[in-house]
Amino acid sequence: MDYLKIEDVSKKWGISARRLQTLCTEGKIKGATRFGRAWMIPGDAQKPIDGRTKAGKKQQNVLLNADLPLPRKTPFLYMTDLYNTPGSAEMCIEKLSYNHEAQVLFASEIAYSRGEIDRVYESANYLLQKHSGFYAVLSAGMQLALCAIWRGDLVLWRKAKIHIIEAPAKTEEDKDIVLFSLTAVDSMLYDVSSFPEWFKIGCFEPLHKDSLPAAKVYYAKFLYAIAYAVATRQYDLQGMQGLSLMSVVPATIEPMISQAVADNSIIAEAYLRLTCAAVYHSCANKEQAVRHIDRAIALVIPDKLYGLLAEYCRVLGSLLEERISNVDENALKEVQTLYRMYNSGWSKLSGSVRGKNLATTLSRKEREVAKLAAFGLQNSEIAEKLHMSLSGVKQAIRIVSEKTGVSRDEFAAIL
Repeated sequence: MDYLKIEDVSKKWGISARRLQTLCTEGKIKGATRFGRAWMIPGDAQKPIDGRTKAGKKQQNVLLNADLPLPRKTPFLYMTDLYNTPGSAEMCIEKLSYNHEAQVLFASEIAYSRGEIDRVYESANYLLQKHSGFYAVLSAGMQLALCAIWRGDLVLWRKAKIHIIEAPAKTEEDKDIVLFSLTAVDSMLYDVSSFPEWFKIGCFEPLHKDSLPAAKVYYAKFLYAIAYAVATRQYDLQGMQGLSLMSVVPATIEPMISQAVADNSIIAEAYLRLTCAAVYHSCANKEQAVRHIDRAIALVIPDKLYGLLAEYCRVLGSLLEERISNVDENALKEVQTLYRMYNSGWSKLSGSVRGKNLATTLSRKEREVAKLAAFGLQNSEIAEKLHMSLSGVKQAIRIVSEKTGVSRDEFAAIL
C-alpha cells in the first residue's frame, strides 16, 4: 500500500497538517500509521466528515440513520480484536464513531461488562426500535436476555429470545449464528440441552470467523456445565463419574486461552481464563486457578469491568474475592455489590426456567461446602480441600440443609 505524508494529504484534502495529526491520533483516518514521530496516511484513505460544519453535520445525520454493516460479522463486537488493550474501552468506543450502530452496540457490551444493566437495557431497545442490521438485532436480543438474568425477569427473558429468533437471517450462516446465540444465552443458566450437535463436538465451521472467539468462550462454558452436571450426578456420561470429566476439561480450554491471546481478544481471554479457573477450583487445584484469576483481573480492572467478575463469584466464591482484594479493595466492594444483584436475579430466573427453588441465602463458604458435597465428596475430603475442620464442614452442611429444606443428596438441585 502507498502511504502519503501529512503535508501531502493536507494539500490534497485542503485541511491543516495540525488537524490531520489530531484526526490520526483520534483514530478517525482508517489505516493511518505512526512511523517514529510522523504519521503516514494510506493513499486511498477517505477524508473524514467534519462534524463542525453545517454540511458535515448533515452528512453525519445521514450516516446515523443508515444501516451500515458492522466492522465484524458477529453479535459479539467486544470479543473481537476491536478491543485489544486493557484500559482502552473508551478509546475503542470513540474510534467507532464512523459507524453509529457499531458504536452503540460496542458501548452497550462494555456497559454490560461493567454491570450497568439499565444502560444495556436502553441501548438494546434502541437498536431493536431502529430496525438495525442482522448482527446488531441479534446482539440486542442477547443483551436483553442478559438483562433478564440480572433482573430475574422471566417475561423479559422470553421476549429477548423471540427477538433473537426473529433476527433477519438471510443465509444458512445467519441461521446458524441465530441458533448459536440462542443456546449461548441458555448456557448462562447452565442449560446446554439446546446446543446444536456440531457445536457439542467443538466444530465451529458453520460460524463466521469473526464469531470464533465468542464460540470458544461459550464452548468452554458448555464443557464446564457438562462436567458440573456429571460431577453432581445430574447427567450420565458413559465412562465418566465424579470429577473425572472436570479434571480433563482444562486440556481443551488452555489452548483456547492461548489462541485468544494470539487473537488480541481481551474479553474472550478473560472469560476463558475465569471459566478455566472455575474448573481448576472445582478440582481443588488452587495454584492453577489463581494463575488464571490473576491474569483475568489484570485484563478487566483497568476498564472497571466489574460486572464480568461478578458473574464468576457464584463459581469461584471467596477465592476470586481474595485475589481481587490483593489488587484493589474498592474494586472488590464494587464486585460484591454487583454480585448480590446478579446472584439474586440469576437464582430467580434460573429457578423459574428450570422449575427449581435455588438457594440465595448461602454464604460463600456454605455454597462451596454444598458444591463439594454435591460432587459426592466425603466430609473429610471437603475439609481437606477447603482447609476446614471436620466439625466445621458438618456444621456447614447442617446449616445448608436448614436454610434450603433439602437433604445432602439434593444439594445439586438448589445450587
